[in-house]
Amino acid sequence: MSTVFHRMPKQPLPVAVAGEGIEIIDSTGKRYIDASGGAAVSCLGHSHPRVIEAIAQQARQLPYAHTSFFTNEAAEALADRLVAAAPQGLGHVYFVSGGSEAIEAALKLARQYFVERGEPARRRFIARRQSYHGNTLGALAIGGNAWRREPFLPLLIESHHVSPCFAYRERRDGETDDAYAQRLADELEEKILELGPETVAAFVAETVVGATAGAVPPVRDYFRKIRAVCDRYGVLLILDEIMCGMGRTGHLFACEEDGVTPDLLTIAKGLGAGYQPIGALLASERIYETIVGGTGYFQHGHTYIGHATACAAALEVQRVIAEERLLDNVQARGEQLRARLLERYAAHPYVGDVRGRGLFVGVELVHDRASKAPFDPALKLHAAIKREAFSRGLMVYPMGGTVDGRCGDHVLLAPPFICTATDIDTIVERLADAVEAALRKSGMATGTC
Repeated sequence: MSTVFHRMPKQPLPVAVAGEGIEIIDSTGKRYIDASGGAAVSCLGHSHPRVIEAIAQQARQLPYAHTSFFTNEAAEALADRLVAAAPQGLGHVYFVSGGSEAIEAALKLARQYFVERGEPARRRFIARRQSYHGNTLGALAIGGNAWRREPFLPLLIESHHVSPCFAYRERRDGETDDAYAQRLADELEEKILELGPETVAAFVAETVVGATAGAVPPVRDYFRKIRAVCDRYGVLLILDEIMCGMGRTGHLFACEEDGVTPDLLTIAKGLGAGYQPIGALLASERIYETIVGGTGYFQHGHTYIGHATACAAALEVQRVIAEERLLDNVQARGEQLRARLLERYAAHPYVGDVRGRGLFVGVELVHDRASKAPFDPALKLHAAIKREAFSRGLMVYPMGGTVDGRCGDHVLLAPPFICTATDIDTIVERLADAVEAALRKSGMATGTC
């Protein structure tokens, strides 16, 4: 029995011993195509020599210096690079060790911003059903996945939720994208008015919803309408791009495609591509200047913020992405991936939707295609697909509870930015075999949710 406390301690795991390109190799020599980038993390694949050398060089020079005493060159250079590429108005970067920490920092900075502005009543946060923002208590509180929240409800801060922008599931028959987006913006406005505008600090949303719903993009103009509502009532807009950002959708920042600038933006995963633990919070000039002109102190921090080695790794990752023009490949391979999946599942009775942006793609399974009824969650179809894919040397990121936190199954694909056209074809073939095997073994006719 392992002495490591794994997240699923009853499930034996193979031992990963090496990585090469888009593959991970276990201790038996078996190779697995990393078609999910782990959890949409390994955007450069594994063992990239430039990133490894950057880590080694920084470790030789200065592995770490605590940020209460020093800044460091890697952090300064990485922040400059991110700000130069970010939507206009996001002028400062706060480095953390991962996505949940980035969300916690965003919530606390939003609160402190209003306290320093003399608006201490602004304490409430609004997010969306079927969202996921992390596993720390603050992030879990604003998350909208009922299953993840339920055991910890007594520990969670007050939060409020409105409908997600989930066109496949929640757009009404005959409703245009514009009308659907307006209905959701009106719902947010009604919630703000219900709570009292003077009490609402921020609205939090994933630009493209990741783990809990499976690469769900917003309809056109949704975020423009949401931005307008937030501005009307002085509410901050926090966009979570921890999973969908840093090039995953084909744009360095996913919100570029939506034409909006948030007040606070969180990133992680693809920022450092898994080579070192790192995340970041980008803040608007307005928020930064409020803190600088007030107490001059962000009342928050962790031991490893601004870690020199982590920042050096992330800086080299971002240089590689730019110099090798990998965002062009993300867009091309993403189009290919969606096209191959749509072709394969055009008439499949148990695949309801293929969606996403760039190399961030979701496949939703349904028991009945016409009604969109999900499978009985007791079947755990998503878990069966994961097992079947893994046995075929394919790593995918499936999840249950797609519809409401309990019902629904989807598979999330997020292959490395370096994947080739041949790689995409292989991923689709192996996934198709895994889905068919899982459906066959699960007895798909046993009932719906």
